Amino acid sequence: MPYLSNSSRNKLYTCHTLLQRLVNEVLKGGVTAEGVERKAFDVSVIAGFRGETAQNAAFTSGKSKLQWPRSKHNKRPAMALDIVPYPLDWQDIRSFQNMGVAVKEAWAAIPAAERTGYALAWGGDWTMRDYPHFELQKLTVA
Repeated sequence: MPYLSNSSRNKLYTCHTLLQRLVNEVLKGGVTAEGVERKAFDVSVIAGFRGETAQNAAFTSGKSKLQWPRSKHNKRPAMALDIVPYPLDWQDIRSFQNMGVAVKEAWAAIPAAERTGYALAWGGDWTMRDYPHFELQKLTVA
C-alpha cells in the first residue's frame, strides 16, 4: 500500500479532517459504490495550509490566482490541498487525470454522512486547469 512521506504527512495534517480522510482513501484503495475494486493510488502532498508569505509568493509566481488571505489554502484548517501523482512527472498529464479519477472515486467511497455539507472541487475540471488542486466547498441549503 502506498504511504505518505513525513513531508507529505505534515502538509496533510494542516488540512481539514475530511481532506485528510480523502487522501487516506486514495492511498488505500477499496471498493466503489458499484462494487468495483478501486486501486490504491500513490500521491505526494505538495501544499496544505499556506501562510501569508507563501501565499503571496504563489500569487506572484502565477501558481495561485488569489492573494492572502483569499485562498482556501489560507484557512485553518486548510480547505484545499495540492497533491501530485507519485512518482511525479509534470509533463505526464494522463497521470494527473488518473489521479483525479482516483480522488473522485475515493470521495464517493466516504460515507455520505461524513461528507454532509461539503462538495469536492478539482482544479482539473476547471477551464484554467490546476491538476494538483482539490478543495472543499461548503454547500448552502436553499
